[in-house]
Amino acid sequence: MNILITGGLGFIGSNFIESIIDKEEVNCIVNIDCASRLTSAANKLNCEEFIDNKKYHFHDVWIEHINTRPEFKKNIIEKYKITHIVHFAAESHVDNSIANPSQFIQSNIVGTFNLLEIIREFTDIRFHHISTDEVYGSLGETGKFTEESPYSPNSPYSASKASSDMLTRAYYHTYKLPVTISNCSNNYGPKQHREKFIPVVIDSILNNKKIPVYGTGKNVRDWIYVTDHCDAVWEILLKGKYGETYNVGGNCEKTNLEIIENVCKIMNVDSKDYISFVEDRKGHDFRYAIDNSKIERELKWKPKVNFEKGLTDTINYYK
Repeated sequence: MNILITGGLGFIGSNFIESIIDKEEVNCIVNIDCASRLTSAANKLNCEEFIDNKKYHFHDVWIEHINTRPEFKKNIIEKYKITHIVHFAAESHVDNSIANPSQFIQSNIVGTFNLLEIIREFTDIRFHHISTDEVYGSLGETGKFTEESPYSPNSPYSASKASSDMLTRAYYHTYKLPVTISNCSNNYGPKQHREKFIPVVIDSILNNKKIPVYGTGKNVRDWIYVTDHCDAVWEILLKGKYGETYNVGGNCEKTNLEIIENVCKIMNVDSKDYISFVEDRKGHDFRYAIDNSKIERELKWKPKVNFEKGLTDTINYYK
């Protein structure tokens, strides 16, 4: 397998590279990311450990600005004989999408379109698109998202990801590209950007600052440790059926307040000293939860990392 990773300087992409680079099936990993214009999602240090690995190659590419498609085909696709593409590259911070939606449209929609157009003539390249459970909108107190749940995005971020999902699906049905899609719940773990919720909680405690909590703090998310997500993507690459979507979750629903309490317990501090309620986010979805039954049944994947263990490892990383 010669794998092209988009957005490999990011949190999940860099963890995925780490998880597969020593696998016998992997001959070559090409990481393309915008190193010359790093966004909040990317960090050069995330892939520093791979620089001397003979399997690893990096190219500074903005996927939303690929205007020389023949050159990209020659210097990336053909040069490295790419057989698989895993498309992680995306702007992913909801607050940032509310403040500046244009970058999300460019990266998430135009970037995905550019990639699909480039590989349209390479019908033997397997394309896996990484998406989010946020495309489904908000749940009430019961129920879970399945692959049949209707899309109902409520933020510019989730709308841009829903659009990229639809483009990927359309290229499968129209051009017969061998594509798969996964919609994953909230990831946490090492290398996550410090503006995300769990790193914010940890950093606030480490620096003796207040933890900003939206609204009542009772919004619910399904949390998955990043290596479990990486394992799911690998199983989809190996055994996923073309044209199919697989929902990936951690079977770990927590309110924001519960997350704070868990972090404070591990760090041996009193949460009352740190919590500060702030005005709720615009269009804040109440609850997400993933039904994993399809990927468990068809690909024999299940999350393995216990939440307390994953959270402890994450805290130690940020310390």
